[in-house]
Amino acid sequence: MSSGKKLVIVESPTKMRSIQGYLGDEYEVLSSVGHIRDLADKRDIPEKDRAAYGKYSIDIDNGFDPYYVVSDRKTKTVSELKRAVKNASEVLLATDEDREGEAIAWHLLETLKPKVPVKRMVFHEITKDAIRAAVERTRDLDLALVDAQETRRILDRLYGWDVSPVLWRKVGTGASGQALSAGRVQSAATRLIVDRERERMAFVSADYWGIEARAARDAEGFTVRLVRLDGASLAVGRDFDDRGQLKRAVVVLNEQDARALAAAIEAAGTATVTKVEAKPGKRRPYAPFTTSTLQQEAGRKLGLSAKNTMSVAQSLYERGYITYMRTDSTNLSAQAIKAAREQAVALYGERAVPLKPRVYASKSKNAQEAHEAIRPSGEQFRTPKQVAGELGRDELRMYDLIWKRTVASQMSDAEFETTTVTLAAQVDGKTAEFTASGTVYTFKGFLEAYEEGRDERRGDADEAENQSLPKVAAGDALTLTDADPKGHSTTPPPRYTEASLVKALEEKGIGRPSTFASIIGVILDRGYATKRGQALVPSWLAFSVVRLLEQHFAELVDYDFTAALEDDLDAIARGEQKRVEWLRSFYFGSGEHPGLRNIVDNLGEIDARALNATPLTDTATLRFGKYGPYIEVVDPAKPDEKPRIVNVPEDLAPDELTAQKVQELIDAPVAGDRVLGENPENGKLVVVKDGRFGPYVQEQDPVDPDAVDEETGEVADEVPKKRTAKKAAAPKPRTASLFKSMSPETIDLDTALKLLSLPRVVGADPETGEEITAQNGRYGPYLKKGADSRSLESESQIFDVTLEQAIEIYKQPKYGARRTASSALKEFDADPVSGKPIRVRDGRFGPYVTDGETNVTIPRGTSVDDVTFERAVEMLAEKRAKGPAPKRGRAAAKTTAKAPAAKKTTTAKKTTAAKKTTAAKKTTGTTASSRSEAAKKAAATRAANRAKKAAEGQ
Repeated sequence: MSSGKKLVIVESPTKMRSIQGYLGDEYEVLSSVGHIRDLADKRDIPEKDRAAYGKYSIDIDNGFDPYYVVSDRKTKTVSELKRAVKNASEVLLATDEDREGEAIAWHLLETLKPKVPVKRMVFHEITKDAIRAAVERTRDLDLALVDAQETRRILDRLYGWDVSPVLWRKVGTGASGQALSAGRVQSAATRLIVDRERERMAFVSADYWGIEARAARDAEGFTVRLVRLDGASLAVGRDFDDRGQLKRAVVVLNEQDARALAAAIEAAGTATVTKVEAKPGKRRPYAPFTTSTLQQEAGRKLGLSAKNTMSVAQSLYERGYITYMRTDSTNLSAQAIKAAREQAVALYGERAVPLKPRVYASKSKNAQEAHEAIRPSGEQFRTPKQVAGELGRDELRMYDLIWKRTVASQMSDAEFETTTVTLAAQVDGKTAEFTASGTVYTFKGFLEAYEEGRDERRGDADEAENQSLPKVAAGDALTLTDADPKGHSTTPPPRYTEASLVKALEEKGIGRPSTFASIIGVILDRGYATKRGQALVPSWLAFSVVRLLEQHFAELVDYDFTAALEDDLDAIARGEQKRVEWLRSFYFGSGEHPGLRNIVDNLGEIDARALNATPLTDTATLRFGKYGPYIEVVDPAKPDEKPRIVNVPEDLAPDELTAQKVQELIDAPVAGDRVLGENPENGKLVVVKDGRFGPYVQEQDPVDPDAVDEETGEVADEVPKKRTAKKAAAPKPRTASLFKSMSPETIDLDTALKLLSLPRVVGADPETGEEITAQNGRYGPYLKKGADSRSLESESQIFDVTLEQAIEIYKQPKYGARRTASSALKEFDADPVSGKPIRVRDGRFGPYVTDGETNVTIPRGTSVDDVTFERAVEMLAEKRAKGPAPKRGRAAAKTTAKAPAAKKTTTAKKTTAAKKTTAAKKTTGTTASSRSEAAKKAAATRAANRAKKAAEGQ
């Protein structure tokens, strides 16, 4: 780079390219690709510092001083940035203007140590005008924000590293081997999901009946609902509590009464209008999007997860289509208000906007977020139609959502009139009263542009549908026909969706909206919850984890306490609270609470067996074990015998495991160990079994006929044989897993024999003579010819594929034309670095992005549809920046020392001196001498460790 350019450092490769185009050749824009430093791993801390920093990479006894190191994956990025800093005339740190962005900027400053002027450059949108203005209006680094981020990072490290090991010891791992974890926000959010399921489990449904009829005058008819009998209200869902008991005195109709009353209403045939009420009303538009409300609405209307919402929004921001997407503010700038009002007038007329611009007060006290709501960028908003050709599917849908919400936020109120008609009829000597309501919008206002979605609510079944009512007056006589009795049942509170969980967390003040997406991702990855449609269903694992936390870390999962922590962190961000004093109070305790250290040190005995047990009935207990949940059934007549074990279906939600369902599972016939028949080739029995990794068939030696149940075909338990002298190991019986399309209840002998015959010989390659086989493997069905394998499209092809078809598959390149046709899920333009086309392919470990040189797996929770060209370029850039994955093996073979670790000291100005460890010199001797020297060092280390253990034992 030529001398004298100003260096701008951002955290994203996409932002880098956008901003470079706006600033021109006088500037060089580079990316840090996120954080470059973090708390050190134990192995990266020098021996002399391990006593102080070794457990957490934090010196808890000396001001909670953190020990930072440059990530191995970022050494190449840091080297490039250092070279650029040497030739720069000025450095502009242009990371996001929030706690995380401020911390990234501070770490860059501490690591690069520029000797030229350094300024902080901030902006809320990536447009030419905004970037040019940001260059002119720089500021100093906000050390209060850095303090707040560092406090949060230290807090989460202490919380997670002290509490998570208790989960490992007392709960174990998830059914799929997931490592369990606890976290300040994660654990409170998990408890919310579990608490909601507990409410559903305790819920008792109540039944009630209602009657609807058709009222008409001349040809105009409308639906009315029976609401009172002789002045007493009829029961509706909201009249019952969660135990199925009435909360007030009402008339509850059963089916028999309702049908009799409906027949009487039909017989009466007429009703008189007793009252007509018309009430005007207004609806105000919704505030522009914040991070939280965007996540909620994108979940409701677009079906996007919180994680995908933030990913799509980040792409729109970095490409200059919307303003910064991590914000708690509902405020709009003057230029945004002007743009929204002008667009509303152009689209919907002069009356569409009020005389004065609307101003929305932010509910958040948080000082860390950007100061404007999420909106389309620029002084004039581009309509969705104008950008349709530039955006991917989800990007366009989200831009449309943001554009509509922003424009609608500046529009006039919607005006409506609700009319309620009351009728009365004499039925079997009783006065039956009916009502009907209808709402008519006299001026739609903002509803022309946008209407907010809603979460599922209880009592929706009792809501009458809006309808158009004819003009009637008190005293009018109407006909009553089509009386229809309808049964209803009260419903439990709905499970949280990602959208409603985000809303609940924000309302309770737990966490920050910018972290909700990652928190929900962790809950799903840990196996604490799964998604059924949009609903979050907790696992029994989550019940065990939450039970442990409630019993032994009650304060840490208390909703009010967790919210108070968030308020304290905001106070640190505003400079109103001291970081070290607050951390000392949280960890070591104060008069208000005992402190995390004291809680962990005084846990006492924890009964893991009781912790992982949930009583279901008098004789059945659900337990959570190494391989997941199961029911332990005790025989009341033989309480001392070993309990019977019953598997719990994976797709059964906790609230569905009722006493009735438990008994059904206990009484169900065992599907495993069912004899299908005899293999005519060798006389062995073929048995279907249900194993740990799914159903399979197996050959077994014939058994005594008396040992087989004639009705079920199940093999009875064999009598244990006396132990004899050790014999040579018998050959393992042939086994074969069932295909995904097969069931152990329906599989027959012929199908089982086909499975046991695999791999199937398809034929020999006519050119090479090599045998081609078809078989099923861990990653699906495939063909094999020597060491060359090719995937098949379905399991049925294993039995159906012909030699000619197999030869045709092998004629096509393994990762070429055939592969592209079947697994090139998306194709983009050439990568700006490699110059090669980017493709999204389907690999053995899932979909991935590649340019032919660099491959990067698409993260879990991100769908292929979410990957845009810009996101693909960014993913490839991040992978290149990380460099090749380190090879596994002995560390002694390395010839280059790691980068020195930097130790941060807590001074007022945040100036820190890097703790330098002596770098190992490059070896210049032969490979043999290098290994010899490494072996000596390794031996010395082992000897020192043995001596240390011996000393501790004394």
